[in-house]
Amino acid sequence: MKNILCAVTSLALCCLIPAAHARRAPNLELKDLAGHAHKLSELRGSIVVVNFWATWCAPCREELPMLSQLSHQYAGKNLRFIAISADEPGNRAKIDQFLSLNPFATDVWLGADLDTLERAGLGNVLPATMILDEQGEIVARILGQAREEDVKRPVEWLLGGKAGPAPSALVNRY
Repeated sequence: MKNILCAVTSLALCCLIPAAHARRAPNLELKDLAGHAHKLSELRGSIVVVNFWATWCAPCREELPMLSQLSHQYAGKNLRFIAISADEPGNRAKIDQFLSLNPFATDVWLGADLDTLERAGLGNVLPATMILDEQGEIVARILGQAREEDVKRPVEWLLGGKAGPAPSALVNRY
């Protein structure tokens, strides 16, 4: 009886550990480039890669083309890529100029700040990325410039129905 109780307890703990890492993403409300308001909760039902960046951030400018390429690679899948600028509101011209020189295959939202990153559990340094499951739970956070495998591993896990071991809940590239 004692062995059965230990086995059941171990199994329960194994099932709870991945859930303990998941946390609901804050329901951020930001605007797209056309000025339309959007909430992160509107994207539930899709896997979402949310990247925070700024025009003045060199690692961000290097990371965005990779995310855009992944967006093309996963086209047709239940997956959205959102690039959220943390530039000051007065820097809209810099954002527009940057995007005209670097067209991306991701949605671009505006209006993030360091408080937004903190609320998402991403610290206060750019770039930062979070990957959400279809229910809006954060399954992975990437602090610093993401590598392709940092994004692909949790995305593939989610697209594969969460089969196999869960990806790392936190990747720190600082």
